[in-house]
Amino acid sequence: MFSKIKSLFSNTPKNLPDFNTLHTDMHSHLIPGIDDGAKSIEDSLKLINELYGLGYRKLITTPHIMSDHFRNTPENILSGLQQVKEALKTTAVEMELEAAAEYYIDDLFVKKLEEEQLLTFGNKYLLFEVSYINYPENIKEIIFNMQIKGYKPVLAHPERYPFWTRKFNEYESFKDSGVLLQINLNSLAGYYGMDAKKTAERLIDARMVDLAGTDLHKIEHITGLQNVRKEKYFSKLIELNLLNKIL
Repeated sequence: MFSKIKSLFSNTPKNLPDFNTLHTDMHSHLIPGIDDGAKSIEDSLKLINELYGLGYRKLITTPHIMSDHFRNTPENILSGLQQVKEALKTTAVEMELEAAAEYYIDDLFVKKLEEEQLLTFGNKYLLFEVSYINYPENIKEIIFNMQIKGYKPVLAHPERYPFWTRKFNEYESFKDSGVLLQINLNSLAGYYGMDAKKTAERLIDARMVDLAGTDLHKIEHITGLQNVRKEKYFSKLIELNLLNKIL
């Protein structure tokens, strides 16, 4: 069903830093057909193969959970993870696979936080995102409630929220309240625009980045990661004491 795919990076200069220092990617969308990531098991295996070529040896994939679009559950996420694991056994790629989730802050999340055991990774790290358009007025209260429940909140791609990129002190406030910050690697190559790139760089300079993720959805993101390796801020990033290295 699957034959090893030639890496997109075969022509990349050997002296560029790669991703093996990070070892683990903790933000991706690799379970087929349950969100806007991989569409088929073939897609999943192709993306995993490319991440292996980048140097990753462990992947914690994080499907979306949001009320309007992707009403995933721990049951269907873990079932999908097992499907990918079984398919991966037919290939030559030796990759450790786990799953958590990327929770969208909405009314469904508030209900789940009160009533359910949420999917986490590492030491009860809980990955969450918010709307790119509407400022989440109650975000500090929700974060506090996460912590009361014993979770360690991880804000996904903070550099991509325009209402925070214009107010850098908000990131400092998050850090002071115990929130971990996870930037998207492709931000460093300008994939999400120059504001996101500059904010990610500023967070790196301030040593405020705790985790780095690929946020991998599709093969075009792999192509973007090739460009990330050429960015000087990628070298600065992997010199930080990122939690990826111990997940």
